Amino acid sequence: MTGFGKSEATVRNRKITVEIRSLNSKQLDLNVKVPPVYRQSEYEIRNIVARRMQRGKVDLFVTVESLSTQTSARIDREAFREYIRQMNDALVYAGIDAGYDAMLAAVMRLPDVVAAESESVSDEERQALLTAVEEAVAQLDAFRVQEGAILIADLLHRVEKIEGYKAEVIPYEKARTETIRARILDHLAQLNLEVDRNRLEQEMIFYLEKLDITEEKVRLANHCNYFREVAAEEEGVGRKLGFIAQEMGREINTMGSKANESNIQILVVKMKDELEKIKEQVLNIL
Repeated sequence: MTGFGKSEATVRNRKITVEIRSLNSKQLDLNVKVPPVYRQSEYEIRNIVARRMQRGKVDLFVTVESLSTQTSARIDREAFREYIRQMNDALVYAGIDAGYDAMLAAVMRLPDVVAAESESVSDEERQALLTAVEEAVAQLDAFRVQEGAILIADLLHRVEKIEGYKAEVIPYEKARTETIRARILDHLAQLNLEVDRNRLEQEMIFYLEKLDITEEKVRLANHCNYFREVAAEEEGVGRKLGFIAQEMGREINTMGSKANESNIQILVVKMKDELEKIKEQVLNIL
């Protein structure tokens, strides 16, 4: 299920920003990117996310911004001067006339010219980072819960439409039976054969029972009711709803194979269309 969360914290002249977003996935695929100074807290960050997120492709980004004009980077003046001297000698020896800007850019990239003092993270800053992560994850979770409620409402609406189409099948069932009976008798009349009327009635009843879809309608109604019951549960319903949707599909397919009537076939196609939309949306629910 998709979602987004963001949180900020300020501590010791540093502004910490945590952003987290998620996309649909069958399992939890967590990607965490933190600045090197916070690398030691990555394990705790992953645990915070894993406790709240059951599945999904989750990307978490931590950025830190200094609010102070001071910097931990320092230029080693002795190394800088020695590199300049050696580079001048090399250029003169090679007979190359290089500009000052090009020489400066090259020297600044050489080893030991610019060094950064090791940064330490206080307990206060570490706790501020973890709190910001928890707040961002909470925002993401709230976003997902809100989206989940909207999806559940849409699913229930489509279940109602399937039940509505099922109810529309009823008027065509009796007419279908009479049509099939009349067709069989008409074919027998064309053959101009003597038949045992009792045996004929028995065979017709046996044949029409094979085409009866009452059992499928009852099971489909039960599946729809069970779908509503499961959808009302608080969490972890996505996979179960997917299984119920599969069972609904079996009953609808059987109704279609037994229909033998154009109007019922049209209603079955409509039910299948709604069911496919249900299956697609169920994948977005935990």
